[in-house]
Amino acid sequence: MERHFELELQKLQRRVLKMGGLVALQIKNVMTALVNCDTELAEEVIEADNQLDELDVKIDKLCQRIFALTQPVATDLRLIMAALKMNNDLERMGDLAVSIAKKIEGISDFKPIIAELKIDELAKDTEMIVSDVIQLLNSRQTVLVKDIYDNANSIKDKIQVISATMIEQMMQKSDVIVVATNLAIILTHIERLAGYSTNIAESIVFLVEGRVVKHAHLFDDPKQ
Repeated sequence: MERHFELELQKLQRRVLKMGGLVALQIKNVMTALVNCDTELAEEVIEADNQLDELDVKIDKLCQRIFALTQPVATDLRLIMAALKMNNDLERMGDLAVSIAKKIEGISDFKPIIAELKIDELAKDTEMIVSDVIQLLNSRQTVLVKDIYDNANSIKDKIQVISATMIEQMMQKSDVIVVATNLAIILTHIERLAGYSTNIAESIVFLVEGRVVKHAHLFDDPKQ
């Protein structure tokens, strides 16, 4: 029974890592589609979502089976709880990738505006924070958590700058209202991606250290 339990936990960890890898690929593809206004790649992101949904269900069912057949305690219990939370956050990140992909057609004729707003820099930061999260999932090196928080704050700052620029342009050019509206929705989704990334970082801290972390200031340097 103990051997079976260990195998189930290993399977759970592999599936969460696979989920993370699939989500990272979705984010990479949708950010590329966003920067290049690539509607074909955006459609591929939408079509690939079924695979994420299927794996999400498998992870949930596996966690339920482990709870039903065993009485996990201590580190094992933390692993299952963290896996459930991270799986939920990863699935939502996948949904956000699809939501962004669905908006790309509405901006596809305005590539110069995308370049002017420096969306490419924001996209790069978004890919980076997700990549850092996947690295954290694999290594469980909590030293990476602060970098994820810092990147999330950088993303929020850039979104504020882009949003302010869009408002100025809408006041001056009525023909950019439609693209600006679609971009505003995309920016909201990107900010939420950053938020889910920090959620996963918090779950890793809980898994590794048993600490419940809810606020970024807990990672601030006490000397500052």
